[in-house]
Amino acid sequence: MAKKSNSNSNQIAQNKRARFDYHIDETFEAGLQLHGWEVKSIRAGKANLSDTYVIIRNGEAYLLNAQITPLESASTHVIADPVRSRKLLLHKKELATIHGELSQKGHACVPLEMYWKGPLVKIKIGLARGKKQHDKRDTIRDREWNIEKQRAVRHRVR
Repeated sequence: MAKKSNSNSNQIAQNKRARFDYHIDETFEAGLQLHGWEVKSIRAGKANLSDTYVIIRNGEAYLLNAQITPLESASTHVIADPVRSRKLLLHKKELATIHGELSQKGHACVPLEMYWKGPLVKIKIGLARGKKQHDKRDTIRDREWNIEKQRAVRHRVR
């Protein structure tokens, strides 16, 4: 009998680079307005969140540069744009908070992960401040130290 993996099965895509480049201050869960072919492609695992960001335009939030590659079996009458801007579905208070933070210098809104919540596709976005180079080095140093601690504990238990 195969052992079931302990991974988060509802996760579609993750933006690992965002946590390395930014300090995440606050996170929000947003719905994503998609076309039918996009949902099918996401189910097939063809979504990518690297180099994506969120902007506020006309009081609405949009996800830019998210790549959803169309399937080969996509309908012939649909013109599929893999990197089109997609509308994020947020409450007015959340939009106001994000807009207020984005107006400050050094702040950005980045997507962190895309996941399934029942039959719906949700995206976790974070209000972020950019890290300086020395902060990134500290992050790398902490990550490597944690790996070494885990190795030491593992060898000690044996």
